[in-house]
Parts: sequence; structure tokens; C-alpha cells
Amino acid sequence: MQVQRQAVTVENAEAIPRHYVFVLLDKFSLLSFASALDSLRIANRMADQELYTWTLSGEGGGTVKCSAGTEFKLDSDLEELQRDDVVLICGGVNVQTATTKRVLNWVRREARRGLRIGGLCTAAYTLAKAGLLDNKKATIHWENSDSFIEEFDEVELTKSVFQVDGNRMTTAGGTSSIDLSLKLIADDFGEELANAVADQMIYSSIRTDQDTQRLSTPTRIGVRHPKLSQVILMMEKNIEEPISPSILAKDVGMSTRQLERLFRRYLSRSPKRYYMELRLHKARNLLMQTDMSVINVALACGFASPSHFSKCYRAHYNTTPYRERGAQSTRLSV
Repeated sequence: MQVQRQAVTVENAEAIPRHYVFVLLDKFSLLSFASALDSLRIANRMADQELYTWTLSGEGGGTVKCSAGTEFKLDSDLEELQRDDVVLICGGVNVQTATTKRVLNWVRREARRGLRIGGLCTAAYTLAKAGLLDNKKATIHWENSDSFIEEFDEVELTKSVFQVDGNRMTTAGGTSSIDLSLKLIADDFGEELANAVADQMIYSSIRTDQDTQRLSTPTRIGVRHPKLSQVILMMEKNIEEPISPSILAKDVGMSTRQLERLFRRYLSRSPKRYYMELRLHKARNLLMQTDMSVINVALACGFASPSHFSKCYRAHYNTTPYRERGAQSTRLSV
């Protein structure tokens, strides 16, 4: 059945179509890419005119696979673009490997020509590696934030779902591409069109750059005890220099024994054990996502001794940090 629909009135309707170039890195996130692309497609449909055009580009110009294994045919290699083009680099898993020298040289060249360039999901890494985010605000998927902070201390990393700083744009991944796209559509052609696109996508809560990408601590751990949430938040903010359970307990107005009972009741582990798991989780991220030495990883996660770090790591992950690093190198080379 054909539905009769009245086109949404848009602002700046006389403007030429905005052209987007989606640069697909190897093993890019399909969700992040599709969320951005379909937002533009729906904007055209709701306005009943071609407001946006796009092409798919990538190193080699042949085909590229997303992280789900589906193969996409590219429209072009990494070629010189028009000055009004908008570039969105789409990252995913193993973004360090996918960010090749050729990709970096290309993106630096286009940046020097003044193009607006964005990084979706983990592609903030690509922009930062190219030096395009120096002294700028940016965001990246929370799973990659630890390694990003360690490598790019000149970038002001936020926890926002997306970030726009001048002519640089970054998103946290997933559906945050929709939020960025809706902002761009609103800036280009008005909020009425952006809202119509959101309605069409059954996207009932449009987020801004003030919204954070992760669930609140109580929601994430499934516990809504305020003091427990407060302690966990303090733990997460103090990985490099861990705080003793007695001080944590005192800071929330309870005894160490009360804190112990709280953790046992809601999380079935002691505060010390939970804190250790947080530190080891960060350590594993750093081992998998950076080339930091094992000793520096240990120090960044609050371990004064490499031997103690190795012992704790083996007890939790059933392997040593050195073997984890070696296994990761093997996976990346396959």
C-alpha cells in the first residue's frame, strides 16, 4: 500500500546537496555506519528532494568487510575530495591495525584543505593518530577510552555520545551516529526536518552532546543502593592509585564492616575483590589495545610490582599479561 505523505518544509532548500564521503575502515561497525547513512537517506525522503548525496570510500577502492563479516563494495579509493565534502571515517574493532599509514596521510591532506572530518565509533583513534584532535574535545566508545587516554593526552576526551569541536566530529559508536546526524540535519535544514527523521526512525529521545554514553552506575550493575554506587564510582575514577576500603567506607559515612556486607549482599564479592576486577579489566584493555609495556600497564592500573600484577592477572584470566599480549599480536596478524 502506498502511503500518501506530505513533504516536510525545510530551511535552506535552495542549497546544493551536501555530499558525504563515508570512509570504511577494515572491520568497521555496521551499526554506526548504517545509523548515519540511513539518517541522511530518510532526510531526503521526508523532504521529498535530494538534500544529501554520499559515496563509500576506502583504502584500495575494492571491497571491505564490516566487523560482522559482511562485505561492501566501495565506490572509490582514497581520492582527493571537493572542499565542501563532509568526511565520516567509520571505525570498528582493531582500529589501530586498520589505521594504516596511507589512511593517515590521506586524512591529514584532506584536513589541510579545510574539510569537515568526523570519526564514528572507534575512528576517533584515527583522527587523533593523524593529529586532528590535538587540543580539541572528542569522544570514543567507552571500551576504548582507557587506551585512548594513555596514548593521546593532548585530546580532551569526554564521555558524551557525540562531540563536535570546530570542523571535527566524533561519536561513541552504536546509535550515537543517529544523534550526530540529527544535529547536522537540524543545522543544515532546520529542526522540523530533524524531528521528522527521528520520528520516522522510531527514535523518541534525541540526545545531545551533554548526554553520556554509558548507563548510570546503578543501572549498569543492577543495584540502586546510593552508597554502593558512590563507592563504585570512586573506584572507577581511581584505578592508577587505588583507595583502601577503609577510606572508601569513611567517605560514604559507614564502617569498613558495613561496606563489606554491602558488597557481599549485592555483588557477592568483597570490595577488595571488586576493585581488583576493575583494575584487571582496564589492564586487559590496555594490553589488547595499546603497545604499552607490561610494566607501564601494571603501573597504570595500580600495581607497584610487575610480578604481583602477573600473579593477579593469571589468577583472574588464566594467562599471563605477556601471553595475553602475544596472543593479541597473533590475532591482529591473522
